[in-house]
Amino acid sequence: MGLSRNELESFVCRANDVIDIKLVRKESDLEDGKTTFRPELTHQVFGETENIFGYKDLLVKLYYTAGRLTTYLSMSYSQKVDPVRHEGMQADEVLKNIAEKIPPGFCTNIDDFAMYIPKEATFQPYGTLLHSYKRETEGGHRQFEIYKADMSIPGFREFHERLQMFVLWFIDAGSFIDVDDEKWNYYLIFEKYACDGSHRYATVGYLTAYSYYAYPDKLRPRISQVLVLPPFQRLGHGVELLQTAYRDMRENTDVLDITVEDPSEECLRLRDFVDCMNCKILPAFSPQLLKGGFTADMAQQAQEKLKINKKQARRVYEILRLEQTDIGNAAEFREFRLDVKRRLNAPFRKESSYIEKLRKILKPEELVVAMEDFSVENRQAKLEEMFQDNLTHYKRVMERLAVA
Repeated sequence: MGLSRNELESFVCRANDVIDIKLVRKESDLEDGKTTFRPELTHQVFGETENIFGYKDLLVKLYYTAGRLTTYLSMSYSQKVDPVRHEGMQADEVLKNIAEKIPPGFCTNIDDFAMYIPKEATFQPYGTLLHSYKRETEGGHRQFEIYKADMSIPGFREFHERLQMFVLWFIDAGSFIDVDDEKWNYYLIFEKYACDGSHRYATVGYLTAYSYYAYPDKLRPRISQVLVLPPFQRLGHGVELLQTAYRDMRENTDVLDITVEDPSEECLRLRDFVDCMNCKILPAFSPQLLKGGFTADMAQQAQEKLKINKKQARRVYEILRLEQTDIGNAAEFREFRLDVKRRLNAPFRKESSYIEKLRKILKPEELVVAMEDFSVENRQAKLEEMFQDNLTHYKRVMERLAVA
């Protein structure tokens, strides 16, 4: 018997809405809905539509012990599509899809998983302690620690295999890294919390960075992944993590500068905010100098003191200059806008030589069509769009700077 359209749709659910994730500190967390969070992205596990077919009232439970990340995976549903009754339709293999992404040895029985919770008392962070700090929250002050680790530390490889699954759930286009490459460095945040008269540790987030070679004899670390798990977001952990990684990298005299690999919008704002905070203390970026334009001194001080490359130093300058610009003053804002557009226009200047090549190889009627993309009107429109995108981003960074 075939399924009507409505019946068919009743077997479809959005993967993001049916996966419950927990970081379990005590057994009561297993039944506490407040400890549950859900993935933001599921396309790398369930395809571009992020849909799951074949079940009604589907619920997937993906639980971790808070520190060691011992894993539990299960699913439940009220009805599953029947290939015999429903013209051979097959339900998606939900557990198989997830199990392929997580290390083997996970629990499938909740009682077995619960037995691992008390064992969290023996868990200790991996690596070398670099920084500790506190946060005041509604529940009182909380203590956090940042460690630097590598794959030579016993147990860390297995821990990282469990941790990296969160990249697929929360970083768009995120991917697993080659842990056998010794050029990777790992920075991890843990919360140190009281439990049963002693202290335990909960995993908060992490940052990875790869040390590239920079000619002739330097290193250029590139930050690849920055992730703070959802229960710990909006507490400034990203800033602490990035600043700690920066300080550690800058201590290496072989480091030329520090870059970031294809940052997401959120990661880009984090980097810009931290770089602006750091550059503000440099003499070259003092408010009275910003309206004079971007200078060689700015680029030099940012590189020498903070390992920031020229391109990023210019971006920081623009944000800090906007902060000192009276947007309500038409002439003042015009100077800022023209300054930014001169930078944005640089790639368009290379078009003239490309246009000359087109003139030589295209027929007149073909050239007319091709030149539409290079018209003054199109260029001006693209420049304005790019400027507005930058302006929106810069204002969001400024909002955070204002309360820092």
